Amino acid sequence: MTELADEDDESARAALGRTLRWLRERAGKSLSQVAEETRYDKSYLSRMETGKRLSKLAVMEDLDRYYDCGKLLCGLWRVARKEVFKDRYKEFMRLEQTARIMHVFTLGIPGLLQTEEVARALLSGDQETEAEADQVEEQVIARSGRQQLLHRTPAPSARFIIDEYALCRPVRDGTSWQEQLGHLLDVAELPMVTLQILPFAAGAHHLMDGSLTLLWQDDGSAVAYTEGNHCAELKEDVDDVTRARLSYDRLRDLALPPADSAAFVRGVLKEHRE
Repeated sequence: MTELADEDDESARAALGRTLRWLRERAGKSLSQVAEETRYDKSYLSRMETGKRLSKLAVMEDLDRYYDCGKLLCGLWRVARKEVFKDRYKEFMRLEQTARIMHVFTLGIPGLLQTEEVARALLSGDQETEAEADQVEEQVIARSGRQQLLHRTPAPSARFIIDEYALCRPVRDGTSWQEQLGHLLDVAELPMVTLQILPFAAGAHHLMDGSLTLLWQDDGSAVAYTEGNHCAELKEDVDDVTRARLSYDRLRDLALPPADSAAFVRGVLKEHRE
């Protein structure tokens, strides 16, 4: 099957789609036949073959069995999923730099609010070899660089809701953690920043498995970006963004007011200093 990988610049999603078509044609099947025999919609199969749709892993498992090709499609799907994640993250980073309004919810300390030492400690978790230390430093520098957008002119209106969970998982170095807590309080005093803590007392909520960021641009356009369980999604559809905004608003209603949130962080800081 060397003919399946003869385009150096082909995306993983396109390669997956071309492989699906190759397998179908090798089997002597039309799209209509495959749709009838697998019970997947014909247009759905067509969008996958043209690289316009990245389906679920369960669908790839079904088609692997249908074409009797081992785990070929599942393997290509995993590569394509990672590629899509990177592409969406790059687009999110671009939109973040020009956003006029930002609403962020995270279970941990948001990257935009992390000190360098805390960012280094968190990013080093994936480090397996000494040679990867340089990569970690590059990531720390990149993350720190992102934070400049909070100080640009004009600065975006930014609201951060942080789950109390984040304050209960300090990094090992006590001094670094105290500096991080102090940094949260400093950032909360910026005129365009609002910081709120979502306490455990609020109970279980619908975003316990990830994070949500809403971005609005000068022209009024908005996107929602979600991360969780090693996957990410950039949502641009108006209905999807509206649902994400309502989801965020519900968390905001449960979170402590800004003044109480600052007092909460100061209480945590005091505990770590004692």
